[in-house]
Amino acid sequence: MTKSVGKRREHGGENPSEADEAVRTGMQLAKPVGRNAAALKYDILSALTVHALSGDKHRQRSILRIIALITTRYNWRSNELSIGREEIARLWTVNERTVKREMSKFRALGWVTVKRPAARGRVAVYEIDLKQIMIDTQEVWPVIGSDFHARMTDEPEAETNIVPFAIKPATSEVGEGDVWSQVQSILHGRDPELWASWFQHLSEGERAGGSVTLNAPSRFMADYISQKWSQRLLAAYSRVDPAVRVVRVESTE
Repeated sequence: MTKSVGKRREHGGENPSEADEAVRTGMQLAKPVGRNAAALKYDILSALTVHALSGDKHRQRSILRIIALITTRYNWRSNELSIGREEIARLWTVNERTVKREMSKFRALGWVTVKRPAARGRVAVYEIDLKQIMIDTQEVWPVIGSDFHARMTDEPEAETNIVPFAIKPATSEVGEGDVWSQVQSILHGRDPELWASWFQHLSEGERAGGSVTLNAPSRFMADYISQKWSQRLLAAYSRVDPAVRVVRVESTE
């Protein structure tokens, strides 16, 4: 598994232990709207650009593609990217098969999630997880400059109307260990409140052939997590075991 994870990090950045450390770091990322919106947008795009340049040509091309989506079609205020596969192909000057493959990579990283799937006469609507992008680009912050690092890690001043993304340290109950323990650690570090409300109640049932079945204590919880958080579960698994492609949540009732 170490070899496959290393290959996966060729695109995404850190190895699993570094990723866990990143999500435990106190990082503040304000929503890129309002008074400081322009500066925050530049910071996010700067982190993406320098992260791309720190990698090989494959990473550079891949990140250039998501930057193109952000700068041409992304609605920062509503966090929506409304665009069809055909239009993405035109923007990237590729075929639709390449678009499908690349968007799948972004979903596995947790950078992009499907908000509303495409339907007849309507293109898909995506959300971009800016917080996860900043976590994954954290290694290049010192390269950009100490002022950049300070903006990303310092608490916002009390008089501002910035709403920070606060990341709390993981508890001792969730840490290094088997695959499920590492997945739980990533989920906890990503959003401790969400983890406490939903994910901590799950248990891993079966993992084989690229598919994972998680058990929830009630049908309501299983259905709700499947509808709302299946992409986040898959993104967390892909950081530990890239072979996982499908995550199902079932009830034990």
